[in-house]
Amino acid sequence: MFVDTHAHLTDKAFKGNEDEIIKKANDCMVSKIITSGFDYNSSFEAVKLAERFNGVYASIGIYPENVSEFEDVESKLEELAKHDKVVAIGEIGLQYTEGMPNKEMQKEVFLEQIKLAYKLNKPIVIHCREAYGDMISLLKENRQYLTGGTLHCYSGSYEIAKEAIKLGFCISVGGVSTFKNAQNVKEMIRKVPIENIILETDCPYLAPHPYRSKLNMPSYIPTIAENLAELKGLTIDEVAEITTKNARRLFRI
Repeated sequence: MFVDTHAHLTDKAFKGNEDEIIKKANDCMVSKIITSGFDYNSSFEAVKLAERFNGVYASIGIYPENVSEFEDVESKLEELAKHDKVVAIGEIGLQYTEGMPNKEMQKEVFLEQIKLAYKLNKPIVIHCREAYGDMISLLKENRQYLTGGTLHCYSGSYEIAKEAIKLGFCISVGGVSTFKNAQNVKEMIRKVPIENIILETDCPYLAPHPYRSKLNMPSYIPTIAENLAELKGLTIDEVAEITTKNARRLFRI
């Protein structure tokens, strides 16, 4: 059995087809899916969807692009986070690409959500783009608030991954790891211990090879797992067993 630790089942690409998408995932041995929010509305929708399906859970949080709404929704987000089906705070983090909000505001909201996760004893799901230095520094400086988590869809260096693992984080491997031009990601994954790896799709985005450019789905987790098995010199059964154990331990599902 497999766990898709990061999906966006509330995306408009899946609207009206959730039953079919989840059934197909189950038929492909993906028994549990964590659907993620990126602002308050998508977080609320993620919880409502998780209520409808056995084996579906939610992670909720305010993504870097949406940090300006945090002050207005902070109390509502905390109440939502207490729901039984909410297993993590995320996706949260930092993104320093052009057009994103002020870096200091991003860091402030990131830290506030880390503290919320600490208060509720939940792991965090981190999104990071072009901000790995500030991300790891912020985590180290506030390690007293850390309750574990994962670097979602991670494509950074092994050195940063190693520091995150020391802080109790998993490295989440998705479709990018199957891309032929992602040699740096493949090399990083080879070095990360399998005991620190979990699987995700980030669907409907980043479909693995040979489905690249198509709509990604949780049912593609076995394809990502097969590639991981090849990179790690393991069998697909070993990858399934270990990554599922890792995910269940981290998210308590």
